[in-house]
Amino acid sequence: MSNSHSRTNYDKQWCSIDDQLALLAQRGLVINDKERAKHFLSHIGYYRFSGYCLAFETSRHAFVDGTTFKAIKDAYLFDVKIRDAITDALEVIEVDVRSNVAYIFTSNTSPFGHLEKENFKPNFDHAAWLESLREEAKRSKEKFVIHYEGKYNGFPDLPFWMATEIASFGSVSKMYGGLKGNYQKPIASRYNFQPQDFESAIHHLCYIRNICAHHGRLWDREWTIQPRLPKAKNWQPPLVPDSSRLFVTLLMTYRIIKHRKGIGNFANEWRKRITELIKEAPDLENSMNLMGLPEDWFKHPYWV
Repeated sequence: MSNSHSRTNYDKQWCSIDDQLALLAQRGLVINDKERAKHFLSHIGYYRFSGYCLAFETSRHAFVDGTTFKAIKDAYLFDVKIRDAITDALEVIEVDVRSNVAYIFTSNTSPFGHLEKENFKPNFDHAAWLESLREEAKRSKEKFVIHYEGKYNGFPDLPFWMATEIASFGSVSKMYGGLKGNYQKPIASRYNFQPQDFESAIHHLCYIRNICAHHGRLWDREWTIQPRLPKAKNWQPPLVPDSSRLFVTLLMTYRIIKHRKGIGNFANEWRKRITELIKEAPDLENSMNLMGLPEDWFKHPYWV
């Protein structure tokens, strides 16, 4: 908990785009085309732009000599492409996980097995999760939900395969994490993961999805919610340096979509897309490190 005695009042004032550029120049940023820079800042905003400055700074607000506005703009555009590619894969994963959590869980319980507390771990807050799911059903305007409410007793409780369609992906992830191991195992094995590893992977990908939904920076970010790395040697250093950077996310994403049938050549095309995109990484000595990419990362046994 922060100490209120150490807080100060926020005293920064509104700053025009011209003044923002002047401030960036004062800090050492080379701005060769001021008009283009003004247009770009007016599009994405100074605060978002400043996040992309971090990789180009020697210390906060001090740029590496020779850093240009264009270099930071190019890093932003690179990040947009990476985020778009990850978003496309996460859509495939989310739809598949929703479908299979519902299908496999209900095949081993019943259409309303999610209402039964005994199907969950003792430390899982089943009541709070279930109440949240019911609230999502009440808010839903989907026709199938309206039809169910008008025809059947028990609303807002829905058969689980319906509930997963209107629940947030975070809610589905939380539910999977709360299931007893005998229900988790057949779901995780479908994706070639151990139950706890899959639980962690999906929790991490929910976090990444939320960053993508808010168009947040990905390429050089250190993850707040890191996935648990499986114990297999191909998940360990030096092949995977750590779990805090982009590479582990790309690797887990690809491993999941690669094990899915029924999506054609999507996984292979996505892998090629990412491999080509990485070639456009910002021109910095530590670009690969900032993304958590080891040397010859594209030769990783789980990537080829």
